[in-house]
Amino acid sequence: MVVRSLGELEAEIMDRLWSWGRPATVREVVDDLNAKRPVAYTTVMTVAGILHTKGLLNRHKAGRAWVYEPARSRDSYTATLMQEALGSTSDTPAALAHFVEQISTDEVAALRRALAALDAAEHDDRTGER
Repeated sequence: MVVRSLGELEAEIMDRLWSWGRPATVREVVDDLNAKRPVAYTTVMTVAGILHTKGLLNRHKAGRAWVYEPARSRDSYTATLMQEALGSTSDTPAALAHFVEQISTDEVAALRRALAALDAAEHDDRTGER
């Protein structure tokens, strides 16, 4: 699946749904958005439909309204964006080196932990250990 970065309103909608951790109607999203800036119900409904078409939101009917929820976690979406960015370079090691130079020491430590966990899981898979 190709995932592009989100437009401003798309990102605001996704951010709310990811943060809330529960399905929500367009009305709930509109009311929350309108607390910060005016946005029309029909605009949010259209963008939520687009996000559904893109595969980023799941939806189901609840009475007359659509209820939306993220099709994947924020972390999964972010990982896909990172993978696509790496796929756009002809020199992945150089891109990774530049990335690591720009992240915080806490992020470097998190990356090291993730790599160590991956190494441990691969070792367990090879040896049959758990």
